[in-house]
Amino acid sequence: MTDTLVQFSTVAVYSAMAIYALAFIMFTLDLSRRVAVVAPAAAVVSEASSGSTAVLEKVEAPAPAKTPRYLRAAMALTVIAWVLHVGAAVFRGVAAGRVPWANMFEFTLTATAIIVGVFLVVQLWQDIRFIGAFVTGFVLIALGVATVNFYVDVVPLPPSLQSAWLVIHVFVASLGTGFFALGAALSVVQLLQARREAGKAVSLRFLDTLPSAEKLENMAYRMIVVGFVFWTFTLIAGAIWANRAWGRYWGWDVKEVWTFVIWTIFAGYIHARSTRGWRGVPSAWLAIVGFSAVLFNYTIVNLFFNGLHSYSGLTE
Repeated sequence: MTDTLVQFSTVAVYSAMAIYALAFIMFTLDLSRRVAVVAPAAAVVSEASSGSTAVLEKVEAPAPAKTPRYLRAAMALTVIAWVLHVGAAVFRGVAAGRVPWANMFEFTLTATAIIVGVFLVVQLWQDIRFIGAFVTGFVLIALGVATVNFYVDVVPLPPSLQSAWLVIHVFVASLGTGFFALGAALSVVQLLQARREAGKAVSLRFLDTLPSAEKLENMAYRMIVVGFVFWTFTLIAGAIWANRAWGRYWGWDVKEVWTFVIWTIFAGYIHARSTRGWRGVPSAWLAIVGFSAVLFNYTIVNLFFNGLHSYSGLTE
């Protein structure tokens, strides 16, 4: 039964990846067609200021917006892929008899599903479908790396992970990562939009249809504030769990240090932007640096640093 469930999980993962790839293509096609459409100029008669001679004056009227069929298809494909993605994580968890985030493969599987889930839920509050290519592309790459390089068989949990805090700590960290990822994506678009508004990226015509750099920055800020709240709880929950497992709240383990480094970067981002007026390009770059630190913590720290948090599941 366990082998069958693992097979179902594997099939669901690869199916989700295939559909994410299609969604990525649709999102990219949507961006390529996001060009401000102007109707043919209409000729009208006006009075010349110097006399009564009639002259023709061209007036450009905006054409009705075209139906974004690529965008609708992309969102539909993303939802289908996400359902399969969640199914893969559930099958893996049932097969293991525990939550499916005890090693790097399982954490990648679950965390990327949460990132897409956050992206879909946020649509109810704010239309950020224009970063769909980033989200689906990032998730597709992460799943591809995980299935090729991080895959391990289902194994029992080590003693230190046999705790309810595993569910709380890792799930909340994944939620924080999801919001940080969306904030970073919006910050990348903000930088591009800022260049366009400064006349330095005139060739990126799709930016004409996206929000202004200021609005993108405000959207990214809201995402990062929510992610920061989750990450703060992650740090607190991790300390409580460490005390339960090892008898101390803090031990300068490399994973603990990097979790705090990430918290410090985003705390600095929020503080500088809200009290120092540090907005615009510097704000966007700091958000991107913060998410880069999250990725460094997940990859380099997990793979190349030994410590109490060495749970990659890979053979040393």
